[in-house]
Parts: sequence; structure tokens; C-alpha cells
Amino acid sequence: MTKKILLSVFLLPAVMTFAQQYGGMWIPTELNEKEMKDLGMKISAKDIFNPQKPSIKDAVVQFNGGCTAEIISPKGLLLTNHHCGYGQIQAHSTVQNDLLSNGFWAKNPDGELPNPGVTVDFIVDIKEVSHQILEGTDNLTEPELSKQIAKNIEIYKNSQKTEQYQSISVKSMYYGNKFYAFTIETFKDIRLVGAPPQSIGKFGSDTDNWIWPRHTGDFSMFRIYADKNNKPAEYSKDNIPYVPKHYLPVSIKDKNENDFTFVFGFPGRTTEYLPAIAVEKIMKEIDPARIAVRDIALKTLDEKMRADDATRIKYASKYASVANYWKKWIGEVEGLKKSNAVEKKVMYEGSLVAKNHEVKATLDQLNKLYNDQAPFALNNAYYTEVIRNAETLKLAGDYYTYITSVEAGRMDEKGTIAFKNKVTSFYKDYSAELDAKVTAKLLALYANKTAPQFLPSGFEKYKNEAQNITSIEEISKNSIITGRTDVNGASLSKDIDKAFSNQDKLIKTLKKDPVYQLYVAIRDTYMTKADPQFTSLQTKIDALQKTFMAQQMSTDKDRKFFPDANSTLRVTYGKVKGSSPRDAVSYNYQTHLAGVIEKYIPGDYEFDVPKKLIDLYNKKDYGNYKDKNGDVPVGFTATNHTTGGNSGSPALDANGNLVGLNFDRQWEGTMSDINYDPRFSRNIMVDTKYILFIIDKFADSKWLIDEMKIVK
Repeated sequence: MTKKILLSVFLLPAVMTFAQQYGGMWIPTELNEKEMKDLGMKISAKDIFNPQKPSIKDAVVQFNGGCTAEIISPKGLLLTNHHCGYGQIQAHSTVQNDLLSNGFWAKNPDGELPNPGVTVDFIVDIKEVSHQILEGTDNLTEPELSKQIAKNIEIYKNSQKTEQYQSISVKSMYYGNKFYAFTIETFKDIRLVGAPPQSIGKFGSDTDNWIWPRHTGDFSMFRIYADKNNKPAEYSKDNIPYVPKHYLPVSIKDKNENDFTFVFGFPGRTTEYLPAIAVEKIMKEIDPARIAVRDIALKTLDEKMRADDATRIKYASKYASVANYWKKWIGEVEGLKKSNAVEKKVMYEGSLVAKNHEVKATLDQLNKLYNDQAPFALNNAYYTEVIRNAETLKLAGDYYTYITSVEAGRMDEKGTIAFKNKVTSFYKDYSAELDAKVTAKLLALYANKTAPQFLPSGFEKYKNEAQNITSIEEISKNSIITGRTDVNGASLSKDIDKAFSNQDKLIKTLKKDPVYQLYVAIRDTYMTKADPQFTSLQTKIDALQKTFMAQQMSTDKDRKFFPDANSTLRVTYGKVKGSSPRDAVSYNYQTHLAGVIEKYIPGDYEFDVPKKLIDLYNKKDYGNYKDKNGDVPVGFTATNHTTGGNSGSPALDANGNLVGLNFDRQWEGTMSDINYDPRFSRNIMVDTKYILFIIDKFADSKWLIDEMKIVK
């Protein structure tokens, strides 16, 4: 242990310097232009973000509230990841017309498919508003502090003039030490233009997820439509393609190691400034609990999906969503261990204490609070994951919310319609029989892994998984919630309007439902014995984290701080680079089509390849899309600091041209959400050459290429 800590001492300065140079998710109004140009950038910071005139930010949007996308033509053509558009592709798929398996390519604008409810958000402007939002908050503590901040936010938002299609979002940064206002413009008519088959767009599927080398064509294409005045509008056949203020030229130039690159998008969440004790709890307790729950759910779903096409289509999007963070957490735990994250944090905290003795008191309090919270936090991890992944219990939770809203007088006719639409959509992709098995197995895990004081009375009977499979199937068959038993003469899963025709009878029946009662027993125990304590301690932790963040910023004058990601627009930059994540293992920065063929397994769920792609490879029919090696580049890695939400983000070169589409991170570096380490942290991008090759040569959709500005 002594040797390990000493080694960390010697490594720390170099690692921190490198991390500050390459790590970071910077607010685009606060870019370090000099450092970016020193690394090779040819354009200016104003070319990236300028609220007064067109800039690159006018081509970057948040896609459907989660991913990122970018405009690549003067006709509003939108590029994002295949996995970001997966839900929409699935929604247009049936067993008879399986767009997931076959892909989809509109032959002209008339063939583009509408997607009700899908939105894209542009960021029109960003302003720091800390003074306005923190006014009158000196010496306030919770809950008065939150109330005053919320009041100030509303006052600020109401003082701003916006169009009806615009909104203001005020976001906390640096744990409440600063606030920024984002002016957002929302478009609501977004149509599916094209998507490769999942054998390309999802090639490697779960085996290759988070893994490098990667050979996935993870892209899909949409188009933004606007009214005749080029303004946002609800879907209408009369709408026309949106004319953007700026669109990204698409480069097919070869890439070289150490080329400058930057990624522009909406990273979801990072926690780079946590104390060592928090990182240790995540690594040793919280992540392992989450992994255990999802491991069981995924194995149960996978077995059925491989055997039945209807189930595969029904559960495809949900399975991918669950698997994504399951594998990420596994890599995160390994990465935190490998990068000595806890030891590095301890040493950094020691350096802060040496400069500012007030930091010690803050850290002592944080250590005590995290240890006090530990049993409640572990129960929270198991509870939230079990309820989320046992869909039948999750559905029971939705009905619980509905009933409590009705009884409290908060559920009007409009709310009831919205709720019915929500559960109808849920039933479309739900198998009660399959989820009875998932639920049975997860209840056994919960019963065995949860401390007795957090379990409902008599819950020991669920410890036996085999017995659960029989008993939960019986409960499921006798439940109206699962749709396997009728209420008001109808099944909730087949005729929800009739099932809701007598609300009083419906609610009485729901309250007696065995699934509902099981959910309530678990929920009530958690809400009584764990949640209040967990939440109370978390409130205290959050308040101290704000203090700790302010102390870090005021004490460490040599470090340039960036705010943690919170789904707001950010820029990260670095260089095209390979990696050496383990002893004697070295990865090149680029993969090629030849690697797809090497991985090809005929008929395999993850590694099958369309015959046409094989034919193109065998004929070497690559068009303009081969590189200096004579092959089509598929993916590449760089040192950009990305996270969830950056999926679909444009990867741009020194001149602001699109060179790739961000879609993943290297597994050995997924701990970068907590501890960015330049030795292991790499983002993974689809090469624009592969994207254009698939559109042009594979999909025969050159009409889309003709819309773009290609940089050769």
C-alpha cells in the first residue's frame, strides 16, 4: 500500500496537468481559446458560439431531451446516433415491416416519417445570472435557500421577453455557487429520414458496447421541419424543411494521430469534484448493487429475445437502455480502481488542507455524513433499480401515483387522458409473462441483499428464486395491472377506455390487486425506513458539497475549473489518439471496414453483416470514402471528455468541419464521469467517411449526400 500511494504522489502532478489540458466540459461562452489554438484549432471561439450572428452552435441541437444531434445540410438534415433514434425506428417497425432489421431510407422528402412528441432544442443564448439568482440568499439555509433561489429564478424568467416557441432554463453550476440562463428554441416536427439496419447501426450490440476497437455505424438521420416562415410549428403536411442559420460541412479528409478535435453537445451528468469518501462508496457499494440488479434483468430478457422475434422487437429499445449503464457501471468500477481514483482524491484533499485549514473541517463532516448515509444509500440503490427493472412493479407504481392524485383531487380529465396514453404506450412493449420471471428473480435478490430492517414484514418468503417464479406468475395471472385479468369488463392492456369507464370500481379493484399490494408493501417500507434518512443526509451532503466546491475553487489557484455536466451545452476538446489501457496492450486510433468483416458471424444476433456490405467490401467499391490505407475508416478515438448526452454530438476538426459522430467511450475510461484520467479516457466516434459510405454506397441515397457540403 505504501508503494502504491508513493507512486500516486509522483504520478499526480503530471496527470492533473494533462487532465486540465484535455479534460473538461466547458460552457461555450467561457472557452479557453488560447489553449484550444495551442492544440491546433484554426477557428475562433466566436465561430463556435456567437449569439449575435451564425456560429457552430446554431447547427447543434439537443435531440428529444437526451442526446445531441447536428444539422448537416441547408435543408435541416439532422444527424444523430442510431441508438438515439432507436425508439423512433422501433415505433415505425412491425414484425411484417421490421425497420430495425432492414433499415429505412426515404427516397425523397415525401417518404420521411413523422415522429409525434419528438423535439429538438437550439440554444439561442447563454448568460451568467448568478447575481440575480443568489440575491437575498446570504446566510440562508435549507429549505429557505431553495425557496428563495426558486423565487429568484421565476422573477428572472418572467423578466425576459421570449417568443411562444422559446423558453428560459436557469441551471445551477458548481453545486449552486453559480447560475446560468439558457434561452431555448424548440422545434416539434422532426421526421425520420434514414437509418441503417441494426446489423450496421448496432453492430457488436452489447458485446462491443463501451468497447474499443469498435466497428459500429451508430448513426441515423432525421429532418427538422418548420412553418412557411421558418419558425417552429406542430407537425403539419404543409410544413417545409427548416433552413438553419448554420450547418456543418462534412469532411472526408484522412485523420492523423494528434489532430485537434472538439466535441460540441449536451453531456448529461458528471461528478468530478466529489470527495474521496463519495468515490469510495460508489466504487465499492452503489455501483455493484446497481450492476447486480441489471445483470439479472438483462439475462432473463436476453434469453427470451433470442428465441422470439416479436419479443426482440418489443423489448429492443428497453433492453438497450438497461444494458447501456449496466456495462458502463462495470467499467466505471474497474476504471476507478485502475486509476487509483480514491487515493488521488485523498492526496488532492491533503494538498487543499495544507493551503487552507478550513477544508479539513468540511471534509471531516463529509466523511461522517457519507458513512452515516451508507446503509440508506445502499437500500436506495437496490430499491430504485428493482422497481425500475421489474416492470410490473414499475407499472404498479404508476397506478399508485394515479390513485393518490385522484384521491387528492389533482387528477382532472386532461390528466386522466395523459395517464391513459402513458400506460397504453407502456403496454405496447410489455410482456406480463416475461416480466413475471424478471420480477420473481429481482425480488429474490432484493430479499437476500437488503438489510432486514428495510424489508416489509414477511418478505423472507421471497428469498427463494425458484419458488418466486411460480408464485409471482400466479400473482401476475390474477392482476388487472398486468392486463391478464379484466376490470369493468375489459383488460387495461387491450381496451383502456372501457377499463376506465367506472373510475370508482377501477380504483377499488386496483387497491385489492396482488401486484399493487406487493408494490405498496415494498414502497411504504422504503419510504418509511430508508428514504427520509437518505434524503435528509443527502440534503446536508449537498450543502457541504457546495462549500467544498467553493473551497476548491478559492484554494487551488493553479487549476482551471469547469462545471460538472448537467445536460447543458458544452465544448470539450483534445486530440485524435490511440491508447494503451493495459500492460502490453496498445490500441490504434482508427478502425476499418476490414475489422467489420473480421468480426462477422453469419446469423449472429450481434455480429451478422448485410450481404450488400460484404459485397461492397469484396469488390472494394469504396468510392471517395477510403483512406490512405485503401480501406473505409469506421471509427476513431480521441481524448475528448464526454459522457451520456454526448451521444450524437458532432466531432469537429480544427476548422469546424464534421469529422465524426460521438457515440461511446472506451470501457477502461468510463470512470471519467467521476475521475478523468488521460491515460485511459477516450471517446469513440463514427468516422464521417463510414457514414457517407453507408448512405451513398450501401443505401443508394446519394440524394442526401447531394444536400451536404463535402470537404475533401
